[in-house]
Amino acid sequence: MTGRTGRVRGRRLLLPALVAALSMFAAAACGDDTTSSAGAAPDGEATTAGLAPLGPDAEVTIKFLSYNFGTPGLGGTGTQALIDAFEKAHPNITVEPQGVATKDVLTRLRTDTAAGSPPDVAQIGWSKMAEAVQVLPIVPVEQIPPVAEWDEHVAGISKQILTAVEFNGAVEAMPYTMSIPVLYYNADLFRAAGLDPNNPPATIEAVKDAALKIKAGGNEGVYYGIADASKSDFLTQSVINSNGGSLVDAQGEITLDAKPAVDALATMQDLTESGAMPSVNTETALTAFTTGKLGMLVTSTSVLAAAMKAAQGKFELGTAAFPTFGSKPARPTYSGAGLAVLAKDDEHKRAAWEFVKFATSEAGFEIITKGIGYLPLRESVATRLASEPIVELLQPSLEQLDTVTPYTAFPGSKANQAVVVLQDEAVEPIVLRDADPASTLSSVADKIRKLGA
Repeated sequence: MTGRTGRVRGRRLLLPALVAALSMFAAAACGDDTTSSAGAAPDGEATTAGLAPLGPDAEVTIKFLSYNFGTPGLGGTGTQALIDAFEKAHPNITVEPQGVATKDVLTRLRTDTAAGSPPDVAQIGWSKMAEAVQVLPIVPVEQIPPVAEWDEHVAGISKQILTAVEFNGAVEAMPYTMSIPVLYYNADLFRAAGLDPNNPPATIEAVKDAALKIKAGGNEGVYYGIADASKSDFLTQSVINSNGGSLVDAQGEITLDAKPAVDALATMQDLTESGAMPSVNTETALTAFTTGKLGMLVTSTSVLAAAMKAAQGKFELGTAAFPTFGSKPARPTYSGAGLAVLAKDDEHKRAAWEFVKFATSEAGFEIITKGIGYLPLRESVATRLASEPIVELLQPSLEQLDTVTPYTAFPGSKANQAVVVLQDEAVEPIVLRDADPASTLSSVADKIRKLGA
């Protein structure tokens, strides 16, 4: 126990598991486990030059496009805290943040790039990164500083994490945020329904049973944030993976219409049809949970800090591992983002690198872990914050890292468009609007195959 807003079992930080899981993510993202020398030239020949630090008289303003900044609550305030700390440490660089909805990141970047005014730095989600590096003028972040400076900065980040965003022999974007979905629960509503908050449900079957008991008491039972307004499919992948399915197989073939995926979404639909889950959007469900009217919420740890703040003094907040399908192992998938540089001139590239470097330093990761709820990507930060309530509540995520499944992008240059089709034309209609799972997924799979052709 950690007080009114914290209930976890165990306090052990599983950093070796974090590294192992990120290694799997790297292999799936890139098909390669080698990291190039910093400052690799476009023709593949290594160079140690890079860009020198800004001169003492330089005054630079950079634009930072961020979907965290664009969200209400602690996602926005946590990002502002990061910017404030950076500007204090770098008084010659001003950061102008630009908020954007997660689902609109690529559209906004395409539009701004076409207009000749892309942001200098952009937060791009993992679900959009594969397409972004193909269609946007991203400056590989590894090529900006001199080799020695790059090596010094990345020394505390595992090689596997960096490999995850390596394309064409260079790290394109700096790994920034990463989270894994968990089951949040209201321990007070559990007690009122005759449930034991010390033993939260571990399977989807148990989740449904608990949700219906909570529903009988006048509150909503559970909500899976699978039909997310952000148009991200990390939770869709988490659910399908955990039932033994996939969206794309190892050979790159679309498999979202295979039986394991159909059955997984049919199970989500059953939660809604049974009354265990309300047929509402994610924002409404999050409000219901943070005001104490929803018993369980399955979503990213990126809302953890906001949930803790909302629960303080009102109800006891607990977290548990991502629910399984019976005895099958849970295989949740990451959400989060990397920081990409799109600055056009050397002065802005160097200033952008300074911001990226700070955001992914020990100080930066501490701010976004404590302020938002993302997993710290430096072991030193995780160790230092081990006793913090928010890190204790992250334990269920860390304890499932040995069965985590890496994010899988659809093939082709329209990968993000395929995700939007999946979420809008399959997931939401099936889970919230009673569409037939098999025929809907078959139709959508065919459409996505054509997008990737």
